[in-house]
Amino acid sequence: MTRRPLQRSLLWVWIILLFATGTSVPVHAQSPFSIEDVLSAPFPSDLTAAPSGHRVAWVQNAEGVRNVWTASGPTYDGRRVTTYDEDDGQRLGDVTFTPDGRRIVFVRGGYPNWRGVHPNPRSRPEPKDRSIWIVDLDGGSPQRLAEGHSPVVSPSGEVVAYLKDNQVWTVSLSDTSDSAPSRFFTIRGGPESLRWSPDGKKLAFVSDRGDHNFVGVYDRTTDRLRYPDPGVDEDRDPVWGPDGNRLAFVRVPHEEDPAYASDRTAQPWSIRVVNLDTDEARTVWQADSGRGSAFQYIQAENQIFWGAENRIVFPWEKTGWRQLYSVPVEGGAATALSSGAFEIQFVTMTPDREEIVYASNENDLHRRHLWRVPVTGGPPTPVTSGTGIEWAPVVTNESETVAFLASDARTPAHPEVKPTGGDRRPLAPNAPPESFPSDHLVTPTPVTFPATDGKQIHGQLFVPPGAEAGDDRPAVIFFHGGPRRQMLLGFHYRRYYHNAYSLNQYLASRGYVVLAVNYRGGIGYGLEFREARDYGPRGASEYWDAVGAGLHLQGRPDVDSSRIGLWGGSYGGYLTALGLARGSDLFASGVDLHGVHDWTAIRDDIARGYPPEEQRAARQRAFEASPMADVEDWTSPVLLIHGDDDRNVPFSETVDLVGALRTHNVPHDLLVFPDEVHGFLLHESWLRAYRAAATHFDQTLRSEE
Repeated sequence: MTRRPLQRSLLWVWIILLFATGTSVPVHAQSPFSIEDVLSAPFPSDLTAAPSGHRVAWVQNAEGVRNVWTASGPTYDGRRVTTYDEDDGQRLGDVTFTPDGRRIVFVRGGYPNWRGVHPNPRSRPEPKDRSIWIVDLDGGSPQRLAEGHSPVVSPSGEVVAYLKDNQVWTVSLSDTSDSAPSRFFTIRGGPESLRWSPDGKKLAFVSDRGDHNFVGVYDRTTDRLRYPDPGVDEDRDPVWGPDGNRLAFVRVPHEEDPAYASDRTAQPWSIRVVNLDTDEARTVWQADSGRGSAFQYIQAENQIFWGAENRIVFPWEKTGWRQLYSVPVEGGAATALSSGAFEIQFVTMTPDREEIVYASNENDLHRRHLWRVPVTGGPPTPVTSGTGIEWAPVVTNESETVAFLASDARTPAHPEVKPTGGDRRPLAPNAPPESFPSDHLVTPTPVTFPATDGKQIHGQLFVPPGAEAGDDRPAVIFFHGGPRRQMLLGFHYRRYYHNAYSLNQYLASRGYVVLAVNYRGGIGYGLEFREARDYGPRGASEYWDAVGAGLHLQGRPDVDSSRIGLWGGSYGGYLTALGLARGSDLFASGVDLHGVHDWTAIRDDIARGYPPEEQRAARQRAFEASPMADVEDWTSPVLLIHGDDDRNVPFSETVDLVGALRTHNVPHDLLVFPDEVHGFLLHESWLRAYRAAATHFDQTLRSEE
């Protein structure tokens, strides 16, 4: 059903008048807290442990002010070690200890766009860069070492290798006041994944050459560069054996797959081991054909681990769920270290290489908890449990204390430690400011509903305090981005969705029923759900999940079926726009942050991988799966938000959509951030975006109140 043009025009006039007159929202829609309050908690990231002692470090982003923090056992009292004091949009990351644990190397600044320009969301006249710094934990200001990124400190601590201008460079750490960077060696292809050998005499790396990768080794003592096991495939993730003479890596056969194809099977990937003394290279394990033959990543410093008793630990989806296995370095059958209908995500190895510590959603589909398991096999044992969420574990060298990041439904992300045999405790006490509204937040509940094609879809429901049947409340549906993401029953482990969860809480506090949808294509529910058939440009099958979510809300006795809105960013912006373009009779309003609107425009190679005779049909199918294909049926008002230095979704996606909306007289508003990137770097940008989103929903979904 499509609204008549007169209705659409009157709605647009009403919106303009509402903005102009500053009409307030109903009293019962007022929130007990503000957007500023719920976004005030610092967000931690880049947690790491020192290679010696019992120190850990992390980055704390407090309302856009980013600093490096550290804590040391046994008390683990967190303290700030840098003194940046401005919401300037300059990232901090790549936090790395020196071997003695007394200094921290880190990177400040973001990656450049396709023109080589680094992020500058404050639009400062001076150019920005990405540079490597070092700070002494015993006191002193950070010192700039060099322009570059991805630093790795040598085992002796005298030098750091890093990447700059698609080459490998080094800078001395023995005298940082008088050290000049120098090129380490020169290669073809883009270097990545730098790995020092245990004795520091060799550096392994990956050379990305487009349709193939080589694993390379540079020997400092002989000034020799070689590629010990070259092939035509994508070799990646090298890891050294403890003897420093052997190197293991992942080999993934190169295949020219169509974009967004269901990656359920592939030419089987394998693990190779090369002996650098003899140049002997062999496959020690290979995935079976069928399920698990396509390689899938975990979140870890490396995708494979060389554990105790010379066992290689690796992820595999043989069962349709991402689990951990180990195999002897000499080869043989793989031993399952975990099993069940759950997914393993964050993984690390203990310093003694005896155990793996990981985060999974075992027995708790919408959360993450920590487990540990011997690399040789045996039953995993829980490290954490309960109604919280725990992720990104690291293990200290001296005491094997597990440090991690944690949150729950009402507590924002923060770092914690759990000593062996002891209780959990925070690393940064009183991190959320007093203004943070924990007591006013609701606890979301898990829900399941059918998509319109019958597929079962999961989500989290935020019900406003005091909601009752017959309230006829407005409702909002949230779509995450990715699509390889999963929203959880608490504050998320990624800052982007930590913020999104905050806005969902704010909307609930204003009386909205909010449903966060984990649509097909996302993680957490197994291989077949993630690798959904005909999703995205191959048919937009996830649209049926959006419609199913709308129908689910329409069936609730506390929701007004005519006042359901949509919001989301990136891929979630795509689903928001698609829902409004195809279903303005069901969805009354939307907020689209940097969404995809035309697959054929964002991806010139969208038909690559198809036989030539099928490419025209593939491009047509991709366009028909785009919001632009149905814009003439779009009548519901929308707010579009985009930064014009977006490196993920081109700003042109919003430029072109606005032109189409104008042509079809679709009511819309626009918020543009000059020089801002995809995941907004400025805290101020998040505040402005979310204030505008909340106002838009108040002004388009509350007309009857």
